[in-house]
Amino acid sequence: MSYKQLFEQWNSFSELEPIWKEDLGLLAKDEKRLEDAFYRDLEFGTGGMRGEIGAGTNRMNTYTIRKATSGLAGYIKAAGANAMSRGVVIAYDSRRFSPEFAREAANTLASNGIKAYLYSEPRTTPQLSYSVRKLHAFMGIVITASHNPPEYNGYKVYGEDGAQLNLSDADEVIYYVNKAGDALQIKLNAIDERLIISLDEEIDKAYMNELKTVQENPALAAATELKVVFTPLHGASGHSVSQVLSECGYQHIYYVEEQMEPNGEFPTVDSPNPEEHSAFEYAIQYGEKYDTDILVAADPDGDRVGLAVKTEEGFKLLTGNQTGAILIEYLLTQRKEKGEMPANGRVFKTIVTSDLGRVIAEYHGASTEDVLTGFKFIGEKIKQYEETKEYEFLFGYEESYGYLVKSFARDKDAIQSVLAIVEAAAYYKLQDLTLVDVLHALYERHGYYLEGLVSVTKKGVSGSNAIKSLLEQIRLNQISEIAGVTVQSQEDYLTSLRTFTDGREAEQLFLPNSNVIKYFLADGSWVCVRPSGTEPKIKYYFGVTSESETESIEKLEVLKEAFTAEMNRYLS
Repeated sequence: MSYKQLFEQWNSFSELEPIWKEDLGLLAKDEKRLEDAFYRDLEFGTGGMRGEIGAGTNRMNTYTIRKATSGLAGYIKAAGANAMSRGVVIAYDSRRFSPEFAREAANTLASNGIKAYLYSEPRTTPQLSYSVRKLHAFMGIVITASHNPPEYNGYKVYGEDGAQLNLSDADEVIYYVNKAGDALQIKLNAIDERLIISLDEEIDKAYMNELKTVQENPALAAATELKVVFTPLHGASGHSVSQVLSECGYQHIYYVEEQMEPNGEFPTVDSPNPEEHSAFEYAIQYGEKYDTDILVAADPDGDRVGLAVKTEEGFKLLTGNQTGAILIEYLLTQRKEKGEMPANGRVFKTIVTSDLGRVIAEYHGASTEDVLTGFKFIGEKIKQYEETKEYEFLFGYEESYGYLVKSFARDKDAIQSVLAIVEAAAYYKLQDLTLVDVLHALYERHGYYLEGLVSVTKKGVSGSNAIKSLLEQIRLNQISEIAGVTVQSQEDYLTSLRTFTDGREAEQLFLPNSNVIKYFLADGSWVCVRPSGTEPKIKYYFGVTSESETESIEKLEVLKEAFTAEMNRYLS
């Protein structure tokens, strides 16, 4: 059916909830938005789905939630009675309609005879991950759109190991979701309320006790004069962070009161994204008022965290790569000093994450493994090596501000990260060092590794086609040089091949297939092209290294400008 026919189908549906009926009236006055709302079904991908809230097949609403959960129920029922009995844990963050969507998911599961554990208030994504493992549930769902603007929400699915579904399991779930059919025609059976179990403080306490094990040096809390500002940016992590820092004994913590309560409108920030300087506006005011050493911000679902450090020029916001490098240095130093560094210790990072973490880990005697972008691939590796004992997990991170210190959760965990960052800052403050001092010492030791990201938004049907065409074109027209520097090799994760420009035979890559291409340049720089899995964007990642900060800054800017201009030719 055309988008106009689908609109008419929804508009004539007698049982449509009033909130979505009202939205249809608004869509009817805006042809472009109407087309976007109905030109396709909201894609349920390997990580779930995410989109704007509203009426339509390409929107987050009661009916698309019901369809997704009906598909998930089909997958669980196919796994058998034990899977149905083990059930699904459901959590949600502070966004618009998150409680309603979570309840709709629970009702849909219960109507299919599947147990649902439902949090009654916002909880973080990592707590959901932990809860699945703690309760031995078969799956988990979290209703969140991470750091997206207020008009978005999302639906992420987790497996029994507490990680987002691996690709093969995700493909099976996608099959059942697509099989569920027309979202408007899915009717719920009678709901057995006994199958919907409210989660209580017991699981909160268990998670809190696990969080405390992140500490490498608990005595630092009493010894330090470190001052910290924290904000959850109106998200779900405020209570957990304040509780764990208090129970661990940290005294000089200042909370951005205007942003501590969950609020899906995010009234005090332009974007609830800790990657952006603007998200720290209130935290900086607190930092200046109380003369604090660091500022820390978590995103709405509490899985990513940003860090700013006081310098003579003001508070400096660190990148995700820089924070990750500092955490690797601190954690591995502590493990070595205590004689607890395993011979088979391994750090995990993604293919678009800085190589600085790799050289720091190697310096301390640990190996590093690259995975595809997406923390589920790190979770998958944790499970693999737990079973084989080949490597011991030390730390996992990605450039997009996500870190995991201990594997009791299997997704990036901002609560763990806040505690580790505060402890690291306290440790170095006793040595009269700031975290920026530590970072520059790492650069002096290993080289100035700098990274950059350019995101180009291309919305709607035309945008989706343009992004698809760009990837096709750069495969057909192989790039031999970027910004005047020779491309030595190319890794295409869709074809699983590493090819070389010097005529060497191609090599196979042993990573899952993904529509991503990475170029390695003769001067040690690299560029990676990746379409976003959750937003209508094409992303270009850049990495450079040299012996001086000035040289690396210049190399990075030239590389970004030249490559982006080249890609714009394909997008125009």
